[in-house]
Amino acid sequence: MSNTKKFAVILSGSGVFDGAEIHEATMTLYAIAKNGGEYEIFAPDINQHHVINHITGEEMDETRNVLIESARIARGNIKPLNEFNEKDFDAIVFPGGFGVAKNLCSFAFDNIDCTVNPEVEKVIKEMAGAEKPIGALCISPVLIARVLGNITVTIGQDTGTAEGIEKMGATHKNTDHGEVIIDEKNKIITTPCYMLDANITQIADGADAVVKAIYKLFEV
Repeated sequence: MSNTKKFAVILSGSGVFDGAEIHEATMTLYAIAKNGGEYEIFAPDINQHHVINHITGEEMDETRNVLIESARIARGNIKPLNEFNEKDFDAIVFPGGFGVAKNLCSFAFDNIDCTVNPEVEKVIKEMAGAEKPIGALCISPVLIARVLGNITVTIGQDTGTAEGIEKMGATHKNTDHGEVIIDEKNKIITTPCYMLDANITQIADGADAVVKAIYKLFEV
């Protein structure tokens, strides 16, 4: 029987301003494979909050679906989040991007009063309840903090976001490139990625550090 660890990766669209951050998503998949794991990719089958022109930064008059857009990153090999089964996975990872704060929850608009997509909330609570590791990159820790409350995370050094996290009942710790905060009690692993002024190699370092930290938690 294989001892290969299986990761679920949850995406929020395709593109930093209205979906999943593509470098973070790709480097997460690479880090999982490089460290000997396997992954399946999921996304909720819902409409994006809006669509942003990634050249101009302006909103476009069209509608896109989070699952269909996420499938671009997954090369079509993706499942709707409502098919997720906690028993099939050893860990779960959320790459960042504004899609986390716009599509998976409403933190981008409502800050500490944000609501979380019910499917996303269910998945986080199931993994936490099963005491399985949860990794979160970039802005994604706000999502985990909103659902679980009393945890310790990092989003880097952004004061406003850190204050929001603390008002939701979590503890924030400042970090730099490639650093991770490991909440061993709750098995939450977080790293800042593009919440800092980063380049793609630093994103790769952060994603790799998260996956390696998850593997250490498997040994505990």
